[in-house]
Amino acid sequence: MTDKDADQVIELLQKQLSCYNDLHLTLKHVHWNVVGPNFIGVHEMIDPQVALIRGYADEVAERIATLGGSPKGTPGAILDDRTWDDYSIGRDCVQAHLSALDLVYNGVIEDTRKAIDETEELDPVTNDMLIGHAAEMEKFQWFVRAHLENAGGRLQHEGATTEKQAAAKAR
Repeated sequence: MTDKDADQVIELLQKQLSCYNDLHLTLKHVHWNVVGPNFIGVHEMIDPQVALIRGYADEVAERIATLGGSPKGTPGAILDDRTWDDYSIGRDCVQAHLSALDLVYNGVIEDTRKAIDETEELDPVTNDMLIGHAAEMEKFQWFVRAHLENAGGRLQHEGATTEKQAAAKAR
């Protein structure tokens, strides 16, 4: 890999690192703030995902270092790299949080898929890593959606474009 290609991959991975750091903090926030029926099932469902996403952050940071970069895992790096709004739901019911979380996962998975496309030719190792991440995140999103779908497959928050809208539709 050329230095130019490595620099491009490092820049892309830094954004992914900030995304994963933000996501695992958001998941813990949901874990602490979810209430109501099915609380314990959702509360316990989220912790393994937190651990998985933290692991992805570590894997991405180590890939950055392997390519000669210096991974930035600080709160400031998250803010600098952020192209999304902060999670906006506080203490709320299971359905509200899961509906909002579904939209969060839409964004994270979409960004991960863009990174997959961008690394396909540049770096097959990074590409493979990101494909694995996307597959597991999509599976977790399926778990989330299983709580939100009716028998016909319609989501409670269908048509919502913001977390607050999704949460309101689900209440």
